[in-house]
Amino acid sequence: MLHHHRVARIGWFGSGLSVGIGAGVVGIGWYYSSVLLDVRQWRLFPDRVLDARDGTVTLARSRLVEQPGTWGLRWVDGLAVLGPVLAVHDDRVVRTLLAGPVPPPGTPVVVDAGPFDPDPSARGLAFREIHVATPLGPAPAWWVPGDRDTWVVHVHGRGGTRREALRILPALHRLGHSQLVISYRNDESAPASPDGRYHLGDTEWEDVEAAVRHACAAGARRVVLFGWSMGAAIIGAFLDRSAAAAAVAAVIWDAPLVDWRETLRQQARNRGLPGLLSPIAATITSRRIGIDFDHFTLRTHPPAVRPPTLVVHSTGDSAVPVGTSRELVAAAPGLDWPMRYLEVPDVEHTASWNADPVRYEDAVTGFLCEHLG
Repeated sequence: MLHHHRVARIGWFGSGLSVGIGAGVVGIGWYYSSVLLDVRQWRLFPDRVLDARDGTVTLARSRLVEQPGTWGLRWVDGLAVLGPVLAVHDDRVVRTLLAGPVPPPGTPVVVDAGPFDPDPSARGLAFREIHVATPLGPAPAWWVPGDRDTWVVHVHGRGGTRREALRILPALHRLGHSQLVISYRNDESAPASPDGRYHLGDTEWEDVEAAVRHACAAGARRVVLFGWSMGAAIIGAFLDRSAAAAAVAAVIWDAPLVDWRETLRQQARNRGLPGLLSPIAATITSRRIGIDFDHFTLRTHPPAVRPPTLVVHSTGDSAVPVGTSRELVAAAPGLDWPMRYLEVPDVEHTASWNADPVRYEDAVTGFLCEHLG
């Protein structure tokens, strides 16, 4: 009898342990889902200035600090422009300081893909601040006028801002295109979504639709959509669901999020989480906001409208896996989707322009000239 009592207790303990582990996994999945849907922006400054003099700045060495090209160097109350790496030592990196204020030694900083602030005037461009009438209310946008009746609508990524587009505005302005750099729900100064959460493209596309309709009402005969990261997911949903997608003549995607499930797996790996947590977090997220992640795997669920598309991605992207872009481009001929691909080595998420601005701009303008004339 004692033996049976021990078995019963062990069975109860094992069941309790399984329930406890299961609850813990679900709890972590819920937390991960909450991070994904959180619209707040966190400013982190993980790097540090060691010295700055004679047009150079010395930074504590890190993978991000060593990236090639042109970057912003941002701190709490300043922004400078970093140029090429001049020297790499065991614990420090020396780079050219091209423009902006000089940060004092000891300043916490971040190497930022956006070297320009605060608006198109930083690129020498005339613009107007306007508002686009979205389903949730007026959302601010920059309008940079041009001579042609093709408009470019810029859509930033998750946690980004309109200044993401400042890098490419001058190159497109030289082509004569009017440009509309939009905000969307939950951006600063834009309307909040009813639940105050990101919907990962599943509702944000309605604000892109409003921007395209605004452009067409203002005289645009054709529209180009330019999206970064989650901006691509938003554009993909727009191309699939909106009657206004017929106005789109071309698409440009930088580090595009074209497969949410694979991106979530990558994000879980980045955080050192077990692989089983990613599908659990995806399931929880689906139930919380009603999204069907399968519809955001564009390789297997392409949008209804598939204009000529330029995809740019970097091999060093730790946020959105470059493999998803490669797979989509490889599948494109079978999807009747004209697609061109530019792969950039080594640099981080949405930093292909930073690595080589001339090559990037030549690829973008050449693509548009070919397809728009």
